[in-house]
Amino acid sequence: MNFPEIHEFLGCHTPTSWVEAALVDQETMLIDHKNCEFKAASTALSLIAKYNTHVDLINLMSRLAREELVHHEQVLRLMKRRKIELRAVSAGRYASGLRAVVRNHEPVKLVDTLVVGAFIEARSCERFEALVPHLDDELGRFYFGLLKSEARHFQGYLKLAYQYGDEKDVNRVIEKVRAVEQELIEAPDTEFRFHSGVPAV
Repeated sequence: MNFPEIHEFLGCHTPTSWVEAALVDQETMLIDHKNCEFKAASTALSLIAKYNTHVDLINLMSRLAREELVHHEQVLRLMKRRKIELRAVSAGRYASGLRAVVRNHEPVKLVDTLVVGAFIEARSCERFEALVPHLDDELGRFYFGLLKSEARHFQGYLKLAYQYGDEKDVNRVIEKVRAVEQELIEAPDTEFRFHSGVPAV
């Protein structure tokens, strides 16, 4: 399965060193992945609460939140089968680093937030794709199964950004966020997380 639009949207590929770190520490990867699914559902619900007159946003985010919670439950079951205990894992710098560039006045705050959401979903899809060939059958099948939904979520966020924003402005925001996202992915990172950068030696 190939997603050229995802690779075109992102500024870089996941570094090989991140994939290697993920394979060595699959326990942390799964715990943080579970947390990411929950945060994705929470973000969708908070967008519904904040923009409660935007019908298309409400419909899309309602479906997205349900899907993300199902994924959250699926990762939990997978962890249980693998006897991986739940433990606190701090949030990485990725999402907060992206949100730092969001403008704080409306209506452009919504547009920026949707573009950031598109990048997070696109990177998740790209990371699953990078991992699948190296995983055991069960985890590989599960992550392969998530590829389509992450790609669909990326497309949904991007479509809403163009719907609620000015096309030229949205394109500028994409360029701005792309540069920040690439820096977060390619720069050394002291902690391994699902969206972390290059593992610091």
